[in-house]
Amino acid sequence: MKTTFLYRLLFVAVIASFSFSSCIEPVEETKVDYYKKMTDYMKANNLDLNNMTTQWTIDAKDVAAAPANFFIIDLRSAADFAAGRIQGAVNSTLPNILETAKNAGSKQIVVACYTGQTAALGNVALRLSGYPTSKILKWGMSSWNTTLDRWTPNISDRALNHANWSTTNAIVPSVNFALPTFEAVDTTGAGILKERVAIMLAKGYGAMSVSANDVLTTPTNYFINNYWTAQNVTDHGHIKGAYRINEELTLAADGFKKLNPNQTIITYCWTGQTSALVTAYLTVLGYENAKSIGFGANALVNSTLKANKWAATNSGSYPLSTN
Repeated sequence: MKTTFLYRLLFVAVIASFSFSSCIEPVEETKVDYYKKMTDYMKANNLDLNNMTTQWTIDAKDVAAAPANFFIIDLRSAADFAAGRIQGAVNSTLPNILETAKNAGSKQIVVACYTGQTAALGNVALRLSGYPTSKILKWGMSSWNTTLDRWTPNISDRALNHANWSTTNAIVPSVNFALPTFEAVDTTGAGILKERVAIMLAKGYGAMSVSANDVLTTPTNYFINNYWTAQNVTDHGHIKGAYRINEELTLAADGFKKLNPNQTIITYCWTGQTSALVTAYLTVLGYENAKSIGFGANALVNSTLKANKWAATNSGSYPLSTN
């Protein structure tokens, strides 16, 4: 009898437990909108795209006038750095640039590379990480000494008279696209941004660039943005099918909705330096397939350009140090 009673008691307890638990509503975990968290933080701390492009380049002549006034981070290979560099420059890599920058003290940070394009990525990382006045050496070390010129072999007129070079007006897309989604470990705006900057630096310039010839040959494979003014497009034309999203492309204006995150987003400008900067920023925002056209319009219509045109005279004769 005692055993039967215990079984009945246990049965009643199980049924009661089931009834009680079934009345409790399941608690849904709050989903974090990492993009919004991060971009709200960026807007509140003057880290919009237009703050990346404010006084962000410096000419070789200005550095040469007083190199000791600058903390110069050279991102070229160790071998090329050893062979000749700006006096006082320190060698680093893109993934380590933020660690290297900690040694700048009160000096103005200048980032140098071969052509100014990789340096643009590093400069975005610096400006998003507490170095709002950092700059790149315009045209890279190619502008420092003629022996280092990597621009001349890469300029061309391949787009002139090409079927995929258009003279019609480039337009802003008439529709809005969904914003990127991504995951992060941290849930604070600052922490998410730090993670995204590290991801961008780890990708590097090679993964975020594309040749002018590839895009010109098959423009329909890409979502192309000509990062020029309307007048620039009128003067020079653009790749067929390209949009022109420039002034609208800020967090404040909600302009990133004009970019399709599901396509490979190609940005191009005059030299590839600004478009590399924009591409780095887009990658931080979660546009994982963003790329910059290497050498920009200089690789497409160099001879027709007046401003921002690479010419032999852009390469200087400033001294190279090996000490």
